[in-house]
Amino acid sequence: MDELLIGSLLASLLRVSVPLLLCAMAGVLSERAGVVDLGLEGKMLFAAFAAAATASLTQSAGLGLLAAMGVACFVSLVHGFATVTHRGDQIVSGVALNMIAAGLTVVLGIAWFQQGGQTPAIGPEVRLGALIPGFGEPRAGDWLASVLGHGLLSHNALVYLAFVLVALVWFFLEHTRPGLRLRAVGENPAMVDAAGVSVPGLRYQALMMNGVLCGLAGAYLTLAQNASFSPNMTAGRGYIALAAMIFGKWRPLPTLGACLLFGFLDAVAIRLQGVQVPGIGEVPVQLIQSLPYLLTVVLLAGFIGQAVAPKALAKPYLKER
Repeated sequence: MDELLIGSLLASLLRVSVPLLLCAMAGVLSERAGVVDLGLEGKMLFAAFAAAATASLTQSAGLGLLAAMGVACFVSLVHGFATVTHRGDQIVSGVALNMIAAGLTVVLGIAWFQQGGQTPAIGPEVRLGALIPGFGEPRAGDWLASVLGHGLLSHNALVYLAFVLVALVWFFLEHTRPGLRLRAVGENPAMVDAAGVSVPGLRYQALMMNGVLCGLAGAYLTLAQNASFSPNMTAGRGYIALAAMIFGKWRPLPTLGACLLFGFLDAVAIRLQGVQVPGIGEVPVQLIQSLPYLLTVVLLAGFIGQAVAPKALAKPYLKER
């Protein structure tokens, strides 16, 4: 029984952590460049809708992925146009994008598909399947099949890509010259400008990378985790990713640990549904589903004062003449 539980819990942990990881890395890139991005939720929602709509119409997961990344990059450009080019309030812009995404995806879904804001179901032949076929459900008494097979090797390519991208973001920020410049523009943009490097250009580059990662996160929700788009299906994952990024102090590897912590609690919550607790009875589903969000509040309340944000974060740069 232990191997069944461990294998299922590990598989759930990896699956539910993917959108958090991708969104959190997107936030790390933009905020290390000095641009607050509260619009992660909206970008992911736009990307999920674009992926589902495109894949259902074209019967191509590849085109769905491209559409998701394209739409998310466009939304990042809108955010950059408002906050980098015109030096608007970054928090207001991000919140506005979230509100627009929540409403516009429903309106477009109703107008195009007449299914109450949902998209048509995406067939299993189009959705992203396991990268290594042959690993199904865990088997009692077989640790290798349950933990290694089902727990680690039964996932689609986006699951493994998400963890590879964490390593790439870390290497980019810590060990490359473009990454050093991106970090510098979030700490001291005047110094970067004095060195002859464009501050707006670097921030737009960070936002484009941010858009690609948000696009992958949204596409994962509809092409791998679910079979169609439904209104507000992101369910606050963008905000949880922001909390993980802050808890990780804007660094990729600690942020990875925070995302896995949130993912673990979400996976446990899934397993607890319908479980009878002695002396209490069945735990209410609503309480179980709220656990990741309660942890978000607790961690932010306990650790936000210890996390030091980039010095130029949320500060529009005005070049001195």
